[in-house]
Amino acid sequence: MRHSVRSVIATAILTTTLTPLVARAASTPPQCIVSLSPTATETLYAIGAGSQVKAVDRDSNYPAGRLPATRIDALNPSVEAVAGVCPRRNGAVVKPDLVIVAYDTNNIVTNLTALGIPVIEQDAATSVTDALQQIRQLGTATGHASSANRLASTLQRDITASVASVAAAARRAKVTTSSISVYYELDPTLYSLTSGTFVGSLLSSLGVTNIADAVATEGDYGYPQLSREYIVAASPKVIFLADTKCCSVTATMVSKRTGFSSVRAVAFHHVVALDDDVASRWGPRLSTLMRQISLAITKALAQKKWTK
Repeated sequence: MRHSVRSVIATAILTTTLTPLVARAASTPPQCIVSLSPTATETLYAIGAGSQVKAVDRDSNYPAGRLPATRIDALNPSVEAVAGVCPRRNGAVVKPDLVIVAYDTNNIVTNLTALGIPVIEQDAATSVTDALQQIRQLGTATGHASSANRLASTLQRDITASVASVAAAARRAKVTTSSISVYYELDPTLYSLTSGTFVGSLLSSLGVTNIADAVATEGDYGYPQLSREYIVAASPKVIFLADTKCCSVTATMVSKRTGFSSVRAVAFHHVVALDDDVASRWGPRLSTLMRQISLAITKALAQKKWTK
């Protein structure tokens, strides 16, 4: 499962927050962590804090087979449910040492803080720098700063390599990367994203032209709903599908949409199916997403003939 487009847009409006109680908690590694963010869950396991996680949200699904059985609805969280997940210690009820949330639903941050429970709020990253800072923040808060720093450095190195590979492909093709126009699909109703979003910033770092940028308004918060007519007229050279799991969208389905057979990405087979979960998170699998995107752009740059 992944967040709905509506929840993604709502999350994008928020900012990353660290409650003062976390500084105190970080001096002693937390033994009972509750993660209400799929991205944070992936990060916690990647940096070695998995054994400290005692409950996760319903959308957390990676790493498969290693997550705790206790699940909490992050879209409608109950303070009682969160506060009661920890196993007893010496027969006594214990509150979580740390809770991580992706957005402050039901005033959960204030309510948990009032109970003396440390909370980290990590909303949707808007840049690679932001994503790497969140990884390092979790490392510091959980006693795994060294492994978190290594992970962040590796991701940065991989992303830099992906950007360089696209630049090299453009030089070989003797064209600019901006000659590659892209459409990034979030769901079958044609919601997309602009360069002002996290994934949009990844596309922007490759120098490509995002067709959503030209028509987005301030009220879209970076996630405009495009029209079929506009996409067909823009005729992007690459289409990324981030709705293959949620909505079972395929390249074949896209080709059968009215007018889409003439779109260059369809005609030249540059419709790329992404894993929704990887594409909607900004944690340890970030380099996987970036490699897939950059490879698709590289192939598009190598295309010898494009329709007018």
